Amino acid sequence: MTLAVPDHEARAVAKRPRLGFLGVGWIGLDRMKAILGAGAAEVAAICDPSPEMAARAAEVAPGAAFAADLDALLDQDLDGVVIASPSSLHAGQSIRALERGAAVFCQKPLGRTAGEVRAVVDAARAADRLLAVDLSYRFTHGMRRIRELAQAGELGRVFAVDLVFHNAYGPDKPWFYDPAQSGGGCVMDLGVHLVDLALWTLGFPAATNVSARLFAGGERLAGHPDRVEDFAEATVELGCGTTVRLACSWRLNAGQDAVISAAFYGTEGGAELRNVDGSFYDFVTERYRGTAREAVHPLENDWGGKAAADWSRRLAAGEGFSPEIERMSDVAEILDRIYER
Repeated sequence: MTLAVPDHEARAVAKRPRLGFLGVGWIGLDRMKAILGAGAAEVAAICDPSPEMAARAAEVAPGAAFAADLDALLDQDLDGVVIASPSSLHAGQSIRALERGAAVFCQKPLGRTAGEVRAVVDAARAADRLLAVDLSYRFTHGMRRIRELAQAGELGRVFAVDLVFHNAYGPDKPWFYDPAQSGGGCVMDLGVHLVDLALWTLGFPAATNVSARLFAGGERLAGHPDRVEDFAEATVELGCGTTVRLACSWRLNAGQDAVISAAFYGTEGGAELRNVDGSFYDFVTERYRGTAREAVHPLENDWGGKAAADWSRRLAAGEGFSPEIERMSDVAEILDRIYER
């Protein structure tokens, strides 16, 4: 006679996924801490070209093995790989890991072009492995509430969206400023979050028209293929009748470290997520009715690693390929149109 094992006992004896971390700079290390904090997976191996970074990560995961490169990392019998390397490597490294049977959690952008993104998604589908991108702003309580309001019709017909991400600092790695390695400047770095939030909140409607102006050092970027933009503004018209306006920048003289907001305006009201006092991490969310406003969610600042933690839990639960990742191609196609390629 075979006795059924209670669910809680089955979970207790289940093997936690073994993860490898490819790139453990500040964001890779932060995601490692978030995943370990979730308790759903273990860190089996670390790979980083900097011995100092690798040693620092080993202090967080003292039992992890060191690997010299991606193939050596994948030789560690991994269930998943967390990728936090330069953008030009994301697509190729993700595909390599997926083909070796590992699930992937990748920093944005998943690819520099829509073609690269589609290739990674195709590889995940073929391997039936869980693929996710670190679109962390989706995991703020405020944006989740705004999405609920919009999709429930509580804002009426959402006809306008204003999105802003201004960063008073520029990236400190040289590859960010090489179009071949980065795929673009502040739009690729910051604007990807804005485009994703608009589409995700509204149910991924198709874009019917995209126009943009890109600047570098205060001058129009047109005719300078060897440079990346440090300021951009774009308008995206959606098939649902919504006009999305976005602006993003590096090193803007904005009087504070950052200006970040996502505002959705409908015929029955509006709602906005915005940062507080120039912070990159502290956000409040409000709902608007005419001249009145009310808090939708109080101050929050603990959202940064939630996307990584969510992926690790889904992986531990045995989830394979998820069709929702195919929507990353929609985001990438709009970025391609912003860059006129």
